[in-house]
Amino acid sequence: MAVEFRLLGPVEVSVGGIPVPLGGVKPKTLLAALLLERGRVLPTHRLIDILWPDEPPESARAAIQTYVKTLRQALTRAGAPDVIVTRAPGYLARIPAESLDADLFERLLTDARGAATPEEASGLLDSALALWRGPALAGLGDSPLSGEAARLEQLRLTATEERIAAGLALGRHGRLVAELAALVGRHPLNERLRGQYMTVLYRLGRQSEALATFREGRRILAEDHGVDPGPELTALHHAVLRGDPALLAPPSGEMVRLAVPAQLPLAPADFTGRSAQSAALVTALTSGEAPMIQVVAGRAGSGKSALAIHVAHQVADAFPDGRLYAELRGMSEAPADPGEVLGRFLKALGVRQDALPSATAERAELYRSLLAGRRVLVLLDDAAGEPQVRPLLPGGAGGVLITSRDRLGGLSGARRTDLDVLEPAEAVELLARIAGTERVAAEEAVAHDIADLCGRLPLAIRIAGARLATRQRWPLRVLADRLTDERRRLDELAIADLEVRAGFELSYRGLDDDERRVLRRLGHLGVPEFSPWIAAWLCDIDGKLAEDIVERLVDAQMVDFSRVDDLGTLRYRIHDLVRIYGRERAEAEEPYELLTAAAGRVLGGWLALADQVAADAPPDEIDWKHPAAAAPAIPDELTARVLAAPHDWFEIEQPALVVGLERAAVLGLHDMVCKFASARLGPSFLGVNRFESRERINRAALAAARRAGDRHGEATVLAELGHLRYLQDRFPEARRHLGHALAAFREMGDARGQAVALAGLGVTCREASRLAEALHFLDQADVLLTGLGDDLGVTYLRRLAASVRLERGDYPAAWRGLEESMAGYRRLGSRRGEAVTLRTMSLFHRAAGDYDAAIQTAEAATEIFVELGDRLLEAYSVRTCAKARLRLGQTRQVLAPLEGALSTCQAMGDRWGLGIALRTLGELHLADGNLTDSAACLTAAIGVWDGMDAPLWQARTEHTLALLHEARGDVETAATIRARVLTVFRDHGAREYGEITGDAPAP
Repeated sequence: MAVEFRLLGPVEVSVGGIPVPLGGVKPKTLLAALLLERGRVLPTHRLIDILWPDEPPESARAAIQTYVKTLRQALTRAGAPDVIVTRAPGYLARIPAESLDADLFERLLTDARGAATPEEASGLLDSALALWRGPALAGLGDSPLSGEAARLEQLRLTATEERIAAGLALGRHGRLVAELAALVGRHPLNERLRGQYMTVLYRLGRQSEALATFREGRRILAEDHGVDPGPELTALHHAVLRGDPALLAPPSGEMVRLAVPAQLPLAPADFTGRSAQSAALVTALTSGEAPMIQVVAGRAGSGKSALAIHVAHQVADAFPDGRLYAELRGMSEAPADPGEVLGRFLKALGVRQDALPSATAERAELYRSLLAGRRVLVLLDDAAGEPQVRPLLPGGAGGVLITSRDRLGGLSGARRTDLDVLEPAEAVELLARIAGTERVAAEEAVAHDIADLCGRLPLAIRIAGARLATRQRWPLRVLADRLTDERRRLDELAIADLEVRAGFELSYRGLDDDERRVLRRLGHLGVPEFSPWIAAWLCDIDGKLAEDIVERLVDAQMVDFSRVDDLGTLRYRIHDLVRIYGRERAEAEEPYELLTAAAGRVLGGWLALADQVAADAPPDEIDWKHPAAAAPAIPDELTARVLAAPHDWFEIEQPALVVGLERAAVLGLHDMVCKFASARLGPSFLGVNRFESRERINRAALAAARRAGDRHGEATVLAELGHLRYLQDRFPEARRHLGHALAAFREMGDARGQAVALAGLGVTCREASRLAEALHFLDQADVLLTGLGDDLGVTYLRRLAASVRLERGDYPAAWRGLEESMAGYRRLGSRRGEAVTLRTMSLFHRAAGDYDAAIQTAEAATEIFVELGDRLLEAYSVRTCAKARLRLGQTRQVLAPLEGALSTCQAMGDRWGLGIALRTLGELHLADGNLTDSAACLTAAIGVWDGMDAPLWQARTEHTLALLHEARGDVETAATIRARVLTVFRDHGAREYGEITGDAPAP
């Protein structure tokens, strides 16, 4: 298979046309350095200087060996073995002839200089320049190889100059004018290019522009370097002034091409990215298969026109009979009339004014007749729709490239390319090309922030880059900070005649009233992804109608289809800048009360579904018993989907839910936000590891309650924050929040609120090994809820209190509490409550030495948690069962389940479960005599306990560590540890004290 090594652009290797993965910057730099030596040995010390020019690490030689090994493996797997050879004092690259693009480029350049005719030279130079894919050695950053990159770039520029010289000799100046305009803009000090541009302009009858080009060059040379133009450029200037006939093109068969229309706009010099789309469009337009109608669709600012013009210039040579261009102004208030466009096209094709037909249909017939059998490219920019486009389509072998915000689905035979935003790297590259490569590289992280704040929309990035280019002293952070404020972001994204808002305004005016209302309210709510149900609730309309409206917004490029979620629901998203525009229009066009009511309906819908979940699967905790919130009608179809998979629904809806609740809090809907923050759905709600989401919701609710002076709402959210800190194993903070909540509820005389806060304090003290305090709080809560007749709350508290009494070794009272709890949960139909009680019963049986019963109850709990989809408590129950089996010596049966439980706790960010699982694995390895693995697990567990307030669990782990030291024969260390942990067991009233000493634990 053919191997190709490429340095003329990003460093790449391909085998048989398939790219070889080369790794990061340093492996690519190493390979490039070897390739540039062209078979010569590159010493290791030189490689170190290349890879680490400033301060090489001590491990530099080892790192180079690793890079070489990785590259060899990748190349060998691809079918190119023995490329990198070790040869003292370093390495060399053994590559086949004609396989390195840089060598092939230089050979073609040399051959072109010896060509017999301009035609031959032009062809060789075209082939040489076609090898380039971007800047030489791109992607390697600043390295000692930059000198070689600069040399290759200079050769590229020289080859370009010589190709243009050959084209001038052939009389192809009509083709060269646009390219030379761009080249002179990029290389304003290059006098040869400027002279060629002046020659082309003169030959095209644009003498005044040729003279203006010279004056501009003279000014730039004087201002930048204090010198005058060289003698050759000066002589050319004098020749243009006197109209020297020697400047005219030599006779050539190509001269007839001067009459061919060449209307393409100037190619964007800083065009970036879209390589896959460009390649596909070029292939489609040059394949020779008719009809070649290509539609590039995308929202305002997505770069449709830039891509189309870029591609049109790439394929121009494939259309020797001309290139026609029309700006159709499809989204403006005055779209171009097809008849007028046809008139301009016909005149460009040589039809006299007095011969133009008056009717559009007749002009279209003449147009198609003239283009029959001719290869002409027609570029139609910003089409309004199919009726505007159809008369402008040529027949025969021509190509058509159309841009539109509409996908033009009714255009028969068209192939469509949908443009989304740029990739992150492409967005930053575009910013760098406009604002300056070095400047962006110096603040690369901030550049990524700017690109993201622009939504990676090409127009927005182009404007941001232009603003930076005109404010050279601004750090990039200044612009990033200004863009962060959504209220002024669209104001910042405007410069000269470029404005993001204006493009959205044109699209918005093209929508009907229903579409505008849905867009406004979606923008005002601000959710990143949404289902049609959210649109229906926002506008108080039927779900099917909402879906139809949203689909029309997709067609109008104002909304994007995202995916079909796991519940089979269509999901959509709005680009950030479109969302901000929608919010602007909402606040300008709709009363505040209507917008707030719309957001309230969405919250009401979410709360109604949450209530349905709680009713379908009763939780195991104390219910706040909030009154039902006003809610829109919830269709049976949606309710059924949610109840079939509540975990999945909360997971899918989470991003929208969090943003929507934060927005509602700002709008003053604090009561509903507080209700949702305290909704008792168990871990189904956002998952126990969704700490960031719960934090955001609770913080938003707390701020809203405080702004509204809602003391009860504030206390409720403080209690929820305390519960969140408990789940995060941040027990001191949990006790502080819960203490503040308890004081507030007592002040208000709210018995239920007090019970919730007391229960939270009880469970937090239990985990922090404050067993006596835990019972004190739980018993107080029990009295309050018994008085309120809250069967669920009392059942929950009895289980918690039983677990604390079990820790203290009070087995009879613990078992009575567990039996009462189990009976209560079964009476209430709470499967989750039944499962958590079964798990606690398993712990009881194990502590009492009844391991078979412990295994049976743990497995029963596991089955229910699997049924409920609660992965974390499933892992806890698996570990509980494994611990009982471990007591029976069944070590081989429990290793895999324990490792699975450990993996779940790690994945879900549950430190408590992680510590317990590690300790149990340490016990397992100790029982098997694998002392090294046991020590590793126990040490890791102690590290987990060190980071939280859990002295009992740390002492239990250290007790197992003492057994490990005994197994190693270190009796003295074991005795020291045992004495320390015995004190902890005694001071905390733990049952282990009695188990070890034979005495009852301290009260």
